[in-house]
Amino acid sequence: MDTVNLTIDGRKVTVPANTTVLEAAKKLKIKIPTLCYVKEINAIGACRMCLVEVKGNRSLQASCVLPVTEGMEIKTNSPLVRTTRRTVLELILSNHNRECTFCARNSKCELQKLAMELGVREISFPGEAANQPIDEGSPALHRDGSKCILCRRCVAVCHQIQTVGVIQATERGFKTTIEPAFGKSLDEVACILCGQCIHACPVAALQEKDDREKVWKALSDPALHVVVQTAPAVRIALGEEFGLEEGSPVTGKMVAALRLLGFHRVFDTDFAADLTIMEEGHELLHRLQKGGTLPMITSCSPGWVKFVEHHYPNLLPHLSSCKSPQQMMGAIVKTYYAQQAAIDPGKIYLVSIMPCIAKKYECNRPEMNASGYQDVDVVLTTRELAQMIRQAGICFTDLPEEDFDSPLGESTGAGLIFGASGGVTEAALRTVVEIVTGQEMETLDYEEVRGLEGIKESTVTAGEQQLQVAVAHGTGNARKLLDQIQKGEKKYHFIEVMACPGGCIGGGGQPIAPVGFNEKREVLLKRSEALYQDDKRKKIRKAHENEMIQKLYRDFLGSPNSKKAKELLHTQYCKRSLVPSDSE
Repeated sequence: MDTVNLTIDGRKVTVPANTTVLEAAKKLKIKIPTLCYVKEINAIGACRMCLVEVKGNRSLQASCVLPVTEGMEIKTNSPLVRTTRRTVLELILSNHNRECTFCARNSKCELQKLAMELGVREISFPGEAANQPIDEGSPALHRDGSKCILCRRCVAVCHQIQTVGVIQATERGFKTTIEPAFGKSLDEVACILCGQCIHACPVAALQEKDDREKVWKALSDPALHVVVQTAPAVRIALGEEFGLEEGSPVTGKMVAALRLLGFHRVFDTDFAADLTIMEEGHELLHRLQKGGTLPMITSCSPGWVKFVEHHYPNLLPHLSSCKSPQQMMGAIVKTYYAQQAAIDPGKIYLVSIMPCIAKKYECNRPEMNASGYQDVDVVLTTRELAQMIRQAGICFTDLPEEDFDSPLGESTGAGLIFGASGGVTEAALRTVVEIVTGQEMETLDYEEVRGLEGIKESTVTAGEQQLQVAVAHGTGNARKLLDQIQKGEKKYHFIEVMACPGGCIGGGGQPIAPVGFNEKREVLLKRSEALYQDDKRKKIRKAHENEMIQKLYRDFLGSPNSKKAKELLHTQYCKRSLVPSDSE
């Protein structure tokens, strides 16, 4: 490989020939500030924060797009560079809604952090941030144009990582706005509500819809029995909101905090994940044995389901008919639990704590509510739960460890790993293989489907059957996989897809990574490892061995895929246009 020698701030460095000055500086651990830059997908030099001085050049250069050359001499901290960066930052701030004290990203805002680092204390230029639009039409996403700094990071992620492409730069010059085409709201386009744009945004121009007040109101209503469920990915990310290291498991403290907030019962969505495995695993076996539609594709990610409905409606028969664990839990709470506890289902208010903002949309899909009641009443993200804990004055890190409530708090390691990409596949295989062979498995760890590779493949032996399985995370990777299937280039029996990169651990409602969007991969690896370590510590690691799941079938559902199970735990999906009508 050809290399290039250059000097940065008086220090010599050798890098590959195709390296940018920004990346070369990183090798020397010299930090050059950026706002618009996202490695490999958004190196556009738009924000001008990464300007550097190049010996022999008449003007400063954007280091994120400047290739290194032999003998180049760079200054990243000269008086001219510092003055220019401050001026550029002032210009950005002049057109930004500076309501920092009550902004959702206060203390986690990259723009705010840069202003502190560069010593910006006043703005010399007038701006017109208040004239920018606010979009509140989406059931899950809030877009505030007055805070947008036109970095286009959300555009890059939406188009290149997720391949959804519903937001873009419209107009030109001072009229430029980042929004859907033709000034439409996000609910009028084929947005899948994955929320990855929230993580990409360096400020708070994009946020989840805040539903905390709905929950506070329910908790203060003496006529309601308020129940909460928490997804597996929440427990290994919530601690980050309170200063703990990324991937720190805080399950017991989380349960204690929820009880202090006033919830009457704290249930574990992992229980419903075990239930999903039972239903989904038997559905797969039925398709394999009866000649059903293959490959069968998972349906527990609502953003992914919406992606298929918009972009691949011809493949809808391939989706599992199973509801997501969130919705299965809702159906069981409003029926089985209501009967067991002798509580009127109409008086039960179920709150979900999820890593995903698409769950806010999913709980309001009419086809999800077959119990006669809305299965899940409201969804909060991991971030919203952390805000509620702070609002209540709870010292989270000092809380004792408490357990989930029975009967819907008993879970296995299989349900736990649902939170990581590949976890659904691994959990399902632990059950399906044992059902097919009738024998105890020697190992429960399917390493081939773990990790952050975009598409993972494996061949699994189940008796005489060789199962071809694939796992994709991020809808851009899913698109590649589906296109290969439609062209006949790939054949599988089972496919797992999660809408968000990394799976639920990287959901749109998870804590904003303090290391910055470009380093998020390391955070996802820590969260994933925490789930697998917790799985190893579980006494029971297979869904079909969960005694409470067995009791639920004996006493209430009958058997997996029974008529009653079909009515409560399964659903159907529909074709949606790329430009939805008002009815959608």
